[in-house]
Amino acid sequence: MTAGGGASATVAFTGARAGEAPLTWGQRLMWRAVHLMGDSQSFLNCPWVLPVHGRPDLGAVLDALRLLLERHESLRTTFHDTPGGPVQRVARDGTLVVDLVDAGRERALQVAERLAGEMSGTVFAHGTDLPLRCAVVTRNGRPKALAFTFSHLAVDFQALSLLSAEWRGLLRGEHPPPVEWQPMDQAGLEREEASQARSARSIRYWRSVLEEVPLDVFDHAPREPDDPRFIEVGMESVALAAAAERLAERWTVSTTSVMLAACATVLAVVSGRDRAVMQLVHSNRRDPRTRAMVGTVGQDGLFVLDLPRTGFDAACQAAHRAALTAYRNAHYDPFAMQAMREEIGRLRGREPDLDAFFNDRRGTGAWPSLPRVAREDDPARLTGKTRTYVVDAWPGVRFKAFFTLGTAPDTAQLSLIVDTAYLPQDTARAMLLGVEALLVRTVAGDVPMAEVPRVCGVTAYGR
Repeated sequence: MTAGGGASATVAFTGARAGEAPLTWGQRLMWRAVHLMGDSQSFLNCPWVLPVHGRPDLGAVLDALRLLLERHESLRTTFHDTPGGPVQRVARDGTLVVDLVDAGRERALQVAERLAGEMSGTVFAHGTDLPLRCAVVTRNGRPKALAFTFSHLAVDFQALSLLSAEWRGLLRGEHPPPVEWQPMDQAGLEREEASQARSARSIRYWRSVLEEVPLDVFDHAPREPDDPRFIEVGMESVALAAAAERLAERWTVSTTSVMLAACATVLAVVSGRDRAVMQLVHSNRRDPRTRAMVGTVGQDGLFVLDLPRTGFDAACQAAHRAALTAYRNAHYDPFAMQAMREEIGRLRGREPDLDAFFNDRRGTGAWPSLPRVAREDDPARLTGKTRTYVVDAWPGVRFKAFFTLGTAPDTAQLSLIVDTAYLPQDTARAMLLGVEALLVRTVAGDVPMAEVPRVCGVTAYGR
């Protein structure tokens, strides 16, 4: 490793093997998304920050980074379109140029977060670039944090959590055992008969839903969109996290199920329907071999929630069951899935619009470092600290409604991307606050479904 004039350093790596394989199903999903989004595919980039624990020098930090590159084949993979279909190519040897940035008077982690965001704004050239960019943030020459952006073709957010867990040990000089399962191995598994049969079962389930699901996310006609048309409204709320944790414990489900139930219920109310149909971004890591694999495994599940006539308690239990059904049927060849969806489109006149999503990006499914809220305290008292804001505009994104649970460590971070031709900014903000209000109110007791619009402060839009 050699420093480059104080502004950069070069990390040379040599992995255990090189090779070429078809894309995994998770990579195929991202490959299609990358090409559909074109110049806006930077939306799919994954910013990430790793703190530098202890007081290692720059050489030790760069050596730990080298080990990450050598251990995980996805970090030294390029992606190529070939006459036989897209493939992944793993390089055994190579170099990564790392920027060195002095934090000055700012907090190093804040600088790293800003750098990660800035690096994520640039599209990867997947055929030539390594699927990550990195900068080391220093103070007085000593490294304090690493800023990354990764291509979603190489990692998902579960993979980033795996890298974070490994990072501290590598800085201490530990040598974990070799990684036994890599994306090339996963690609081989997915070509076997058992995996193909599982794919066929999942596609049959999706087909049964798509044959009768509404063709549109919303019944109302589009209006004149805002400029920019696509926006992301964000919310940070400790009250939301406290209420979700309380309800998850009460109902013996995950906080993901609680949040999904609330988002789906609010979406159903705003759409003026008794049913919510959403795609769930699912980690797909129940196989023990994939739990330690750094790669893109996640795929979309198809979630259908029919709102009960009783209350939100029953809606959450129904959402939990529906999510399990969606997860069981989220293992499939995306190319075969797309062929089925196109066939449905020919039979029904056009493909059903499934542009409503829910994605839990929390790698652990929890909120670390939340402020302590006593059991006897009412989460409603925390709502005064909730803030909402417009995060960004995505000109190439075509989602009508996309809920995302964020990765902020000390609060619940929920955002909603909307197409303003269908939902204006004020409605998106009201939907986020409605999710918070519904969960906070349910802590005190079940909310009858007839009361949900009043409690959430939302009604059917365009009616």
